[in-house]
Amino acid sequence: MQYWLIKSEPVKYSWNQFLKDKKAVWDGVRNYAARNNLRAMKKGDLALFYHSNEGLNIVGIAKVIKEHYQDPTTDEAAWLVVDFSPFKTLKTPVSLQDIKADPLLKHMDLVRLSRLSVSIVKEDEFLKICDLGGIKF
Repeated sequence: MQYWLIKSEPVKYSWNQFLKDKKAVWDGVRNYAARNNLRAMKKGDLALFYHSNEGLNIVGIAKVIKEHYQDPTTDEAAWLVVDFSPFKTLKTPVSLQDIKADPLLKHMDLVRLSRLSVSIVKEDEFLKICDLGGIKF
């Protein structure tokens, strides 16, 4: 299993809306590095759900339920989507400030590549975020 981080602005698509929808097509990604990360995702992989611009915190965990396919919002073959479903809500959101302050987490792609909307998360980083968020694996 691999771990990821996906970003969404809460005013555009929030964790609460994701919970109501029960699944989401992760479309509109127009960055090649982020697209490559979508392409690498496998069914069953887990992704931290990060509220960007407002909140600046990880609020939940999503699960890949369908691997990459053509983005239906464009005819350009270069762009892909992945389908997710909500997996778990963190008991306590984990803020970007807390992530930057933690020696294990301060080098995450979320910090180093702050504009990347879909990024890789190492297993130890994922487990630490879960621990900080009140989730045990």
